[in-house]
Order: sequence, then C-alpha cells, then structure tokens
Amino acid sequence: MLDFLYDRLNDSQVAVVIISLSIMLMSGFLMTRLTKKLRLPNVTAYILVGIIIGPNLLDLIPERIIDNTAFLADIALAFIAFSTGEFFKLSKLRKNFSSTLVVTLFESITASILVFILCFVIFKLNLPFSLILASLASATASASTLMTIRQTKSKGEFVDTLLLVVALDDIVALISYSVAISISSSMLFGGGMQISSVITPLLLNLLMVALGGIFGWIMSFIINNKRSTDNRLIIAIALILGFCGISAALSISPLLGCMAMACSYINISDDDKLFKQLNYFSPPILLLFFVRSGISFDLNILFDNSLEIGNVTIGTIAVSYFLVRIIGKYIGSFIGCLLTNKQKPVRNYLGLALIPQAGVAIGLAATGARVLSYPYNQTLQTIILASSILYELVGPACSKLSLYLSKSYSNKLEDIVEINSETENSNSVELLIERIKKIQEELAAEQLDENEQAFTQAASEYMQQEK
Repeated sequence: MLDFLYDRLNDSQVAVVIISLSIMLMSGFLMTRLTKKLRLPNVTAYILVGIIIGPNLLDLIPERIIDNTAFLADIALAFIAFSTGEFFKLSKLRKNFSSTLVVTLFESITASILVFILCFVIFKLNLPFSLILASLASATASASTLMTIRQTKSKGEFVDTLLLVVALDDIVALISYSVAISISSSMLFGGGMQISSVITPLLLNLLMVALGGIFGWIMSFIINNKRSTDNRLIIAIALILGFCGISAALSISPLLGCMAMACSYINISDDDKLFKQLNYFSPPILLLFFVRSGISFDLNILFDNSLEIGNVTIGTIAVSYFLVRIIGKYIGSFIGCLLTNKQKPVRNYLGLALIPQAGVAIGLAATGARVLSYPYNQTLQTIILASSILYELVGPACSKLSLYLSKSYSNKLEDIVEINSETENSNSVELLIERIKKIQEELAAEQLDENEQAFTQAASEYMQQEK
C-alpha cells in the first residue's frame, strides 16, 4: 500500500526503517484505544493490528523490515523473563514451594500430554511437530494474570499459589521446549534421534542459568544506591542485552538465563525498584515484537490442508489446541491441588486462571521457527498466534472469574475498605462517610501506577542532580 513511498525512499534505508517502526508503534497504540473499551488486553490489540497492517490486508510494512527484525523475539523474551524473575524471592519461595511445584508439574505436563495425544494420535501429525506443539502447551501468560490481579487488588492463598505457578510454568515450558526442539531437529535434519542432540542443549541451558546468576551478581554489584536512577536503568539494559546476545550466539533461548539473572539480583540486592523502571521502559519493545508477530501471521495457511504435516487444516489444529490445552490445565491443576491438600477454592478455580497464553509461547515459537524449515516454521507460528488471540480474548475474563469465585477479592464496600475500630459503633451514615474518605485517600495515593511512580521518581531525582 505504501510501496510508492518506499520506492522513493529506496536510497535511504534509514528512513524506511524509521517510518516502519513509527507505523508499528502508532498503529499498536491506536488499536489499544479500541480494545481498552472492550476490556481486552494490549497483547490482543498488538497482534490484531499486526495482522491488519501486514501483507494479509493493508501491507504497510516492507517484507525486508520484518525479515531483519527477528532479533525482537529474543529481546522481548529477555525482558519478559527478567520481569518474571522478580517473583523468585527466596523468602517467598520457602513458604509453599514444594506443594506449588507439584501443582505446576501436574498442570503443565497434563496439558502437554493431552496436546501430544491430539496431534500425534488423533490428527496423526508427524512426531517432531507434535512434540514441539505439545511442549508449548505448558506455557502461561504471566502479563495477563498479573494485570488482572493488580486491577482487582486480589490477595490470599489463591493469589500466592497462582503467582508462583505462573512463574514456574515458564521454566517448565522452556525445559520441555528445549528437549522437544532438540529431538525434532535431530529427527528432521539428522535422520534420527541421537542422545547427544538432547543432552547438549540441556547442558547449555544449565550453563546459561549459571551465567545468568553471575550476571545478576554483577548487576547487584554495579547497581547501588550511589548510582543515579537513569544510570541504573542503563546498566541493567546493557547487561540484559549482553546476556541476550550471548544466548543468541549459542542458539539458546534467553528465557531461563534471564530468570536466573533476575532471581540472583532480587535476592542479593532486595531491590524491586529496578523491575518497576524496566517495566516502564519495555512496553515499546514488547509492542514492536507482538505487532511484528501479527504481521508474520499468515491467514491463508489456516485453511491450507496441503502442507506436509497431516490431513487436517491448520485452523482445525489451532482451535483444537486451544480447547485441549484448557482442559489439560484445569484437570492437571485440580489433581495437583488435590494431592497437595490445597484449599478447595484453589483446587476448584486455579485452572481457570491458567488459561492465558501469549508472550513466552509466541517468543519460543518465533525462535523455534528459525530452527525448523518450511512448512513447519510457518505452521508453528500460525497455530500459536491464532490460539493466543483466542486465549487473550477469553483468558483475562476467566482469570478474573477465578479470583472472584475463590473470594480473592470482593465488590462489597465493607470488604474493600477497612475502617478503624473506633468507628465500629457509629451509625450506618457515619460508617459510609468514613469509607468514602478512605476510598478518596486511596485514589489520591494511586493516581499513578507503580511503573509511573518509578518513572516520576527517576525524573525528579534527575532534575535534582541537574540543579
């Protein structure tokens, strides 16, 4: 659609890149204005707008820009993983780690087994592709879950269990994916499965975990109270990108290592401000990644049954994957909670909160597509993107429903606002006035969210240094 403009700018590749990035950023923002009214997460907006401005419809972004921005998947995964590592504080992990690990293993493995049976046994797809798709079924979108918890101000055992399960899910997903992609690559290109092709990637991932821990220690050593806020941010981003580059050089996902880096940093420094500042910095990067994923989404392939992976359309596989994974998550979490004697609300409703799937799964699919050849690469990304759109449409609503049914939050005024014991003997009008005052105080204190507060604090500190 903009070919005439890009042809005129052919001598200035810099201009083409800048204009393309501007279109991706602005169109992503504008789409969130619509999805916000529909109460849909931003990830849905980014993927949808990518489909709209991509070759399927408007074709606003040159293909060479998409081909040369594959690195966005690695960087986005690195930031997602680092933000997740914040929840691996040893003081919190000691409380319910063993029981939560059992629940995580059951729900993630059950989902993967059911998806594998669907693909390999029912649809009779080939073994390598079935293994890769099954491994991705264990991943859960932490961003959607965290957003819902913050919006509802939920708390309690259900929330504590949910946060830890979502964080552990990504570790299980990466390990299972690393094994699956190694076995599949060996079968597709090596003529058979070799033990070394499985052990070597696992050892490399363990090495990257150790290296990530070292990077986290270095980060905690360099970043201290004497550093200005802007320099803290610069150092953190430099180390994350450096680690991401090392991972890319070894053809390893940066996810597990960046989690280890964050875990090491938070436990050594006990500093959570850095995570808030990074969360304020990373949205444009994540937007570009998800929009690019939407642009790479091939609508035609959804209805193409001529590909060499089976006799069913890709659309049928995507919808079936969407439904079977939900069933696996719910059954697995129910059994895991039953075996670990979790409270009834946790046992009955945890599976509903584990439905969302986007960031990690899309990132892993994008990195896996670089390993696989056609048609497996396009098919993998198409299935994950199509199902992720469905998950992001229903996932946040299911998460909120699970929080409500588990009584992790309430819409009753007396539960939302606590009042002093001195006012307990007051009449109903005085109680209402007291609660309204409390609400006004909370609203005044929460004019800015945590990320904006961190950014504002950084700006004020910077201005003080300039004076």
